[in-house]
Amino acid sequence: MIEELLPDTVVAVEAHGEEGVAEFGHGPLYPEEEAVVARAVAKRRREFTVVRSCARRAMEKLGVPAQPVLPGERGAPRWPAGLTGSMTHCDGYGAAALVRVADLASLGIDAEPHQPLPEGVLSAVALPAEAERLRRLAADRSEVHFDRLLFSAKESVYKAWFPLTRTWLDFTEADIEIDAGLEDGARGTFRARLLVPGPVVGGRRLGHFDGRWAVGRGLVATAITVPHA
Repeated sequence: MIEELLPDTVVAVEAHGEEGVAEFGHGPLYPEEEAVVARAVAKRRREFTVVRSCARRAMEKLGVPAQPVLPGERGAPRWPAGLTGSMTHCDGYGAAALVRVADLASLGIDAEPHQPLPEGVLSAVALPAEAERLRRLAADRSEVHFDRLLFSAKESVYKAWFPLTRTWLDFTEADIEIDAGLEDGARGTFRARLLVPGPVVGGRRLGHFDGRWAVGRGLVATAITVPHA
């Protein structure tokens, strides 16, 4: 799913379903990575291992030797020199997407279970204008859980934002407008208007990020790519 949302310059590796997650979740960790999850519960350790196994396969596809992926500032992954990327996981799914920094300034991916958000979450993450748009979208496309899609899109926004700024971005600091997508398929686009000064990329301050979304196999997935110019 993630791969379909990204340009050809990006390499994405995904683990689907219990069998796929089990396969990727039994890969070896580097000693530095082992230290990070030494006291973690089994679920956290499995998720940590799955996405790093995906990331290492993506490195190999880009011709980069596999190496540790350690959490850095605010938990953001520290990538090998010359690469940037993003990782995501939820129950029964894990993915990593990598690209050479010469090809993209940044990217962010996220996957969530295609289910309604738990009670109280939407009011904490959505602006009033976003909530009103969601009501209209739900009336037109009731088969898509647009509240969960909005949450996923905001996660992708932050993952693309942080490597460029090294600063926090609150859920309420990006106003996301979601395209309803094609009538014959659960996929579409969205635009995130930044409500705080955006990052400077290629000498230009960005005011928004553009992304794509898809629904399928029990998941909602979103992805944002930030070009250099």
